[in-house]
Amino acid sequence: MINTSVGCPEIGGPGRRAEARRKLGRAGATVPHTGLKQWLIVKNFETLFAELQDRAVNRPEGSGTVAALDAGVHSQGKKVLEEAGEVWLAAEHESDESLAEEISQLLYWVQVLMVGRGLKLEDVYRHL
Repeated sequence: MINTSVGCPEIGGPGRRAEARRKLGRAGATVPHTGLKQWLIVKNFETLFAELQDRAVNRPEGSGTVAALDAGVHSQGKKVLEEAGEVWLAAEHESDESLAEEISQLLYWVQVLMVGRGLKLEDVYRHL
């Protein structure tokens, strides 16, 4: 998932944006029609997994991830199936951007299911 660092409520003020860039890595992108360079925060698979594990432990109030974990493996599995279907449909009928977005949602739900079952990334990596 890519979030622009400007005006992104999850990232907060300039100090938090700088910290997030250090932790998550940086990628520069030129904003169309302006030629201006804007920093984008790019999460990777490991960063997302660490974030989900942190939410499972610290349980921030109002977190959708916490609600998904509390709903249990059956509900999480249904979301994985739903998102997999949306990936397939996007691959058949939508733009690459839409497909990438659907894939990111599938990866999120797969990781929620992994956290819900207590799996680690290494448990999956052993089978790749």
